[in-house]
Amino acid sequence: MGVTNVDVDDDVLAEAAKLLGTTTKKDTINTALEEVIRRHRRRAAFQRLAERGARGDLERTRRDWEARKAAQHGGDGE
Repeated sequence: MGVTNVDVDDDVLAEAAKLLGTTTKKDTINTALEEVIRRHRRRAAFQRLAERGARGDLERTRRDWEARKAAQHGGDGE
């Protein structure tokens, strides 16, 4: 992990910490960055789902979801 010096608005950082439930500046910044990444990935996944729906390809989506679910649970489907 690298060290970066940056000027941060203390009020914004405090509000973010409160919303995120973090107690240190480092944790607040890292958690906020991770949340941005998760949000972007969710948005991209939703967009792909919407595009599949628009193409009428929801059966493929269901099969992909079932395969991921099975892989996550050792193939037992639960």
